[in-house]
This record gives sequence, C-alpha cells and structure tokens, in this order.
Amino acid sequence: MLYPDITPFDEGLLEVGDGQRIYWMQSGNPRGVPVLILHGGPGSGSSAGTRRYFDPQYYRLIQFDQRGCGGSLPHASEPVVDLAANTTWHTIADIERLRLRLGVERWIVFGNSWGCTLALAYAETHPRQVEGLLLVGVTMTRQSEIDWLYQGLGRFFPEEWAHFRAAVPEVDRSSNLVAAYYHLLRDPDPAIHVKAATDWHQWEAASILVDPRETLSPRWSDPRYLTARARIIAHYFHHLAWLEERQILRDIHRLAGIPCTMIQGRMDLEAPLVTAWELSQAWPEAELVIVANAAHSPAVAEMAAAIIRATDGLRRDIKR
Repeated sequence: MLYPDITPFDEGLLEVGDGQRIYWMQSGNPRGVPVLILHGGPGSGSSAGTRRYFDPQYYRLIQFDQRGCGGSLPHASEPVVDLAANTTWHTIADIERLRLRLGVERWIVFGNSWGCTLALAYAETHPRQVEGLLLVGVTMTRQSEIDWLYQGLGRFFPEEWAHFRAAVPEVDRSSNLVAAYYHLLRDPDPAIHVKAATDWHQWEAASILVDPRETLSPRWSDPRYLTARARIIAHYFHHLAWLEERQILRDIHRLAGIPCTMIQGRMDLEAPLVTAWELSQAWPEAELVIVANAAHSPAVAEMAAAIIRATDGLRRDIKR
C-alpha cells in the first residue's frame, strides 16, 4: 500500500549559474534520513506521487526539477532558451549545490528511468555522498538503448513508428530520427516545434500504453510541458547524455560498498531488462528484483509494492 500523500514543508529556487534557477522542495520528516528523488525524462519534472513510496515519518524527501523543466527557470518550452548549459554534468553539479544548500552530508538516491542514469553517474562521481541507491526501470542511456527506443522498438508498433518517421523531412527518415527531431524542436516556429513535440510523445505513448493498467499523465495535454520535455530528451539523446557508451559499467567499481536495489519489470519495452541484468553482472553487490508482470511504469500495483518493500528494506540496511 502506498504511503499517504504529503505536501512539501519547504521549497525554493536555487541559483546554479548559467542563468539557471532550479526549483526544489522537501517533504516528510525534516529530521529523517535524506532521500534525493531524481525524476525521469529527462525533462519530466518532479511528481508528487513518487513521495508515496517512502515512509514520511522516517524519510526526509528531497526533490528538484532538473534544468529547463517543471518549476525551474528558464523553461525549455521556449525555443529561444539555449540548452547548451543543460547537460548531465551540469545536473550533477546542481545536485551537489543542492546538497550543500540543504545541509545534507549523505543521502539515499532514488532514480526512475532516466533518473537511474543520472543517479548512477552522480554516485560514481560523488560516491562518498551516497548512502544507498534505489533504481527503478534501469537505464544507462547508451547509444544501443537510444537506438532501441527510436528504431528497434518500431517492430512492436509498426503503425505508430511509421507515423513517427513520416513526421520528419523525407531526407531524414532513413537516418537518425533523434537528430531530425532535435532540429525540428529547435525551430522557432510554434507550428513546427509544437507539432514535433506532439509527434514525439505520440510515439512514446505507444510503448507506455502497452500495459492496459497504465494511463498518461494529465500533463501530456499541456503543449508547454510536451515541448519542454521533448526538447530536453532530444537534446540529451542527440548528445548521448555526454557519456561514453560503457562509462557507467566501466566505473561501477566506484560504488563498492554502497547498498543498491534495482527493480525492473520483465515486460518493460522502454528500458528492457537486459540493461539491469548487465549492470547486475558488473555489480554483484546490487540486488536485482524482477517484477514478472510489469512494464516500465512504477505506478502499477506490482511495481509500487516492490518499490515500497525496497524503501522499507533500506531502513534496515542503513543504520542511523
């Protein structure tokens, strides 16, 4: 059962340089074990529902909207907003600024989907600040994973993929679709970039809705949200998240001694199980929990139950 819905007890905007301000919030027990919650996308923004996986009497829950999305400024829905200062490494630096601003020495890091990549990259960069990791719908944002999302997955949804391809100029249809959308989403004409954002999300919806229990967020009806999210995802994926193909696996030894649980739906088409399995082979200390009848969403009952078992389990693993 999910923990009760809670509202933040503290929030603010943090100046992080490059003309950027990130929106942050804290919920739960102000004296509890700190947990950093990293949202997916990239560009999806924070979710109140994610807080319900954690016992609010025990945990101090810290969330922030990554650059360009949610309540952070400037908002990437505006094509005039330059995303050059919005990279994985800028976000990792933002996390450290937020940690220092909130007076946190060490924290548990929770990531879902893209948030897993960010959590792993952050932990490998700052392992002394990480007390534990919880990863759901595991990704490492490798070229192979991006190719799967925007090409390989088309064999499961041929009609939707045909529409996704047809929405880009004909000259680009046989090449890199991410690059094609990256350029469309930067076009200053709203008729072009809003349509591109809509087409991008229609393709993504095909794999999300493969689970009949899943629904799309109400935010998906907001063109501003869709434009910012699509722009940020395309920007990150076009640049391979500024990570080498095997960088996370190569540096996994830096996480020795840090408890980790990975929770993965066996039927996850967006982040296939093989990624979590490869990570578990390189990192035998981490526990891999496979949820048999679940896909990518952490919100369905089986996944939510597995996440709550893990957050409750961290209370036993991490002594205070």
